[in-house]
Amino acid sequence: MSSIPTSDLVVLAFSGGLDTSFCVPYLRERGLKVITLFVDTGGVDAEERRYIEERARALGAVEHVTEDGAQAIWDEVVVPLVQGGQLYQDVYPLLVSDRYVIVERALALCDARGTRAFAHGCTGMGNDQVRFDQTVRSLGEYEILAPIREIQRENPAVRAYEAEYLRARGFAVRAKTARYSINHNLLGVTASGAEIDEFEAPGDETWTICAHPSRWPRAPLRLTIDFERGVAVGIDGARMAGPALLRQLNEALGAYGVGRGIYTGDTTIGLKGRIVFECPGLTGLLTAHRALEEAILSAPQNSFKPQVAKKWVELVYRGFFFEPLKDDLEAFIRSSQEAVSGSVTLETHGGALLPVAIRSEHILRSKGAVYAQSADWGAVEAEGFIKLFGMSSTLSARVNPRRRSSGQVPR
Repeated sequence: MSSIPTSDLVVLAFSGGLDTSFCVPYLRERGLKVITLFVDTGGVDAEERRYIEERARALGAVEHVTEDGAQAIWDEVVVPLVQGGQLYQDVYPLLVSDRYVIVERALALCDARGTRAFAHGCTGMGNDQVRFDQTVRSLGEYEILAPIREIQRENPAVRAYEAEYLRARGFAVRAKTARYSINHNLLGVTASGAEIDEFEAPGDETWTICAHPSRWPRAPLRLTIDFERGVAVGIDGARMAGPALLRQLNEALGAYGVGRGIYTGDTTIGLKGRIVFECPGLTGLLTAHRALEEAILSAPQNSFKPQVAKKWVELVYRGFFFEPLKDDLEAFIRSSQEAVSGSVTLETHGGALLPVAIRSEHILRSKGAVYAQSADWGAVEAEGFIKLFGMSSTLSARVNPRRRSSGQVPR
């Protein structure tokens, strides 16, 4: 571990899981007084919050603080992610981006308690250490303590070591947290570890907020999401705050197994990462928003905007949440959403989700033209357009003819 800070106080970002539970006695045994901070980013109920507080105090924390971060997650992550409409490597919806809100709150607590020492339970193999460390460095001068990275130098089987360390000191270890590393927040759930890391079929315990196909309701589900300037504001005409809206979608769509996936991607540090993820509500928002946006934005906007959004997703995934370029990209994305208002009806029979109806006064359509059916221009105009539109390719074929690649031309 790095040098002991001038203050003997350290603020630990605490979740109650195996890694952060280990950190409390580990730091205490090195002469530090540990203040645990749990930022509830929307993934636990009141009973779990009580467990986390009791767990922290039982482990020896001198103080435990709980803060609600759900609204911040909605404002800072969900809104720009949905407005952008892109996923990391076209698959992963940035479900652990609550890390940035957690670090912000932890550093604010450091300032309030007069310490510059911040601790986290990230391993030395994953992406979270990059997100935590870079956020700290972007926000000020603090000392970063990372106990899990310390013990990995001599203990390759780190989770087994942590569990035994806690048991040897009389602290129980939850069976599930010993097998999987699970994160649950407003955006959804991720699970890694055990057979998932070995590229085997995930166990039944990894089904959490998405119902197994054997439990899907028989009757299909339809619901309508209302948007204003690209932000979801209500369901079926009932206006509600963002976190409540996403929770309702998680419950409704999760019952039909919507939003479950397995992702293998390129991590920031270069390894292949594999996780099971579940995000029924976020999947609903992304599906509905894309359907509405595609009908409203111009063709050049629909073509160019994904490039901006993909860069935003890449920055957030890789730890650059406070990079100035991210703010610049968000400004463009917000500007593109000025007319993205209306409602989208989603339908699911289980698993798959379709946007079956779109209503908006901003849809780009001409009263006299319907694709492939009727038009407010004539056949001569259409023929002239095609001739001019393809002029370059036509000239190339005539001036520099090429043989067909599919084989010989019949004689």
